Amino acid sequence: MTGRAVRAYAALGDSFTAGRDSIDAERWADLLADGMRRVNPELRYANLAVDGATSADVLAEQVEPGLALEPDFVTVICGTNDVLLTTRPDVAGYAERIDAILARLREGAPEAMIVTATAPEGWHFMDLRPRTEARLAEATTELNEITRAAAARYDVLCLPVAGHPALRDQETFSEDGLHPSTAGHLMVARESAIVLREHFGIELEMEGEE
Repeated sequence: MTGRAVRAYAALGDSFTAGRDSIDAERWADLLADGMRRVNPELRYANLAVDGATSADVLAEQVEPGLALEPDFVTVICGTNDVLLTTRPDVAGYAERIDAILARLREGAPEAMIVTATAPEGWHFMDLRPRTEARLAEATTELNEITRAAAARYDVLCLPVAGHPALRDQETFSEDGLHPSTAGHLMVARESAIVLREHFGIELEMEGEE
């Protein structure tokens, strides 16, 4: 291999990264870290994501501990709880906070490879009333536009989760219809590994690969 071996990986965010209805070893970020560690056994890794975290929580509680790891690779995926946990989605507040998060990460780790992602704009396996679903979908669409724009400003890779075919596959979701199942975490890890190789030239060996 002649690519880049990751030295330190900080995973920031909410339950998408922290995991729910899955044991620690099955979280997609943990699986990615395992793949990186097969190339670099000295990898430093911390999954600092917290179930239920909003972008405000990530900014206040996760960014500085993540930078303390001196990462050369960071994933930061949040914002869904800014929409789902309130009757009035705080999209404007999210815009300020995701800008502050990415600005601080870029300032504190200027050479790091940083990755974020859009959020699903529809939930096929949740029992939502039509009005509620429409309100959440509209807010999430706005949130995704903000995420893409912020990522572009700070040279951050934005993974296109919104619109992914797996969002219509019930096997990739836990029983709540919102969080990834074990199969969902595995799919995210494997597909992310492909993108990281292609975009950054990152070396990693995922379990089960030939």
